[in-house]
Amino acid sequence: MATATLVKNSRSTRSTIALKLLMAVTGLVFIGYVLAHMYGNLKAFAGHDSFNEYAEHLRTLGEPLLPYSGLLWVIRVVLLVSLALHVYAAVTLWRRAQTARGGTKYVVKKNKHSSFSSHLMRWGGVTLLLFIVWHLLNFTVGKVNVTGGATNDPFNLMVDSFSVWWLTLIYLVAMFMLGTHLHHGVWSAGQTLGFTNSARQRLVWKRAGLVVAVVVAGGFSLVPLGVLTGVISK
Repeated sequence: MATATLVKNSRSTRSTIALKLLMAVTGLVFIGYVLAHMYGNLKAFAGHDSFNEYAEHLRTLGEPLLPYSGLLWVIRVVLLVSLALHVYAAVTLWRRAQTARGGTKYVVKKNKHSSFSSHLMRWGGVTLLLFIVWHLLNFTVGKVNVTGGATNDPFNLMVDSFSVWWLTLIYLVAMFMLGTHLHHGVWSAGQTLGFTNSARQRLVWKRAGLVVAVVVAGGFSLVPLGVLTGVISK
């Protein structure tokens, strides 16, 4: 019995490590994507034509080797698979943590070293998942224009959307959650991948998490704020 228990625990440990590695790798994939996506969004400050030319350029990438929008769909599939794996790993690890505690809630000593971002990871993830669904409906899949205007012009659709204050508010809340998620996620990924073994490395990864969070969340927030304040307009 003792041997069987040890084998079972060993398998469980390896599986947990594999799930954490899966979360780290898929998380890094998303960091690369959001940085590129943020760069594209900032084209809005250059005006209508610049933003739309960028949007069209994304669809012609890979031609003639790939058909029109071919590479864009490859990227979408990779992101969709990464999202599914990331959510699966997160839910599985959470369930295992609940099972390990016997499914009961109890008071524990607060970890003085835990960050504000770490406490928001679970609900931040749920918020971001819901936001991604809406964001796709708004700008990609359904192309919903809440003002009732046209949806065939990317720049105008973006301006119309962010000219509505409550939609901009939802977006900014999502960006705050994204920032906190990235802040802790970058640090957690570095820890999982074994890059935080020294005090200096831990400091570097903590700072990296903060920088990535501020740059990405701040960069994304500039566009809706620019529209709402009239800096970006049709």
